[in-house]
Amino acid sequence: MLTVHHLENSRSQRVLWLLEELEVPYEMIRYDRDPQTMLAPESLRAIHPLGKSPVITEDGEAIAETGAIVEYILERYGQGRLGAGPGDRQRLRYWLHYAEGSAMPPLLLKLVFGALPERAPSLMRPFVNAIAKRAQSGFIDPQLKLHFDYWEAELEKAEWFAGAEFSAADIMMSFPAEAAAERGAARVGRPKLAAFLKKIHQRPAYRRALERGGPYAYAGD
Repeated sequence: MLTVHHLENSRSQRVLWLLEELEVPYEMIRYDRDPQTMLAPESLRAIHPLGKSPVITEDGEAIAETGAIVEYILERYGQGRLGAGPGDRQRLRYWLHYAEGSAMPPLLLKLVFGALPERAPSLMRPFVNAIAKRAQSGFIDPQLKLHFDYWEAELEKAEWFAGAEFSAADIMMSFPAEAAAERGAARVGRPKLAAFLKKIHQRPAYRRALERGGPYAYAGD
């Protein structure tokens, strides 16, 4: 049976959601973050050398990276479900890869530079704070606005990211969109993005995944 190695408050929530949408039986092993570093525990290294989540195991093989996991599950269990229509397959492929390849880096930078001043030695804190603010205002925040506006414009073209029907692209884009709403007020002035988040949070499979995965900080509307 497929096993999901699930880290709290992480990208692996999407894997649980995908499996619930497809009604695929699975086992779940839950991992807690280190309360000091907020990193995954060392025990995940026994599953994959990088010690990161998500990872799934099946038939003695470990598969990492959310996009690769999503593609694997769709190919093995999807039976055509959660794909895109014939004219939207390229859009599906694009969003499956864009979600991690382009959307997440500026969000991660926002998180890192926001935390830097608190982690700096007290004497260095004013200097580090000045650098962090300059990096955010000069590069990170403009990049985030560029991406958020892009999402809003794309959702004005169709109800879902890959077209008229809900698909795995929307599951992949859920984490960047949720993190953006949490860290960057992405919903403000973007009604289509706000509606997208509300719709996904109301899906029964999304709610079931929350019940399986435990508390998830990004699920609020």
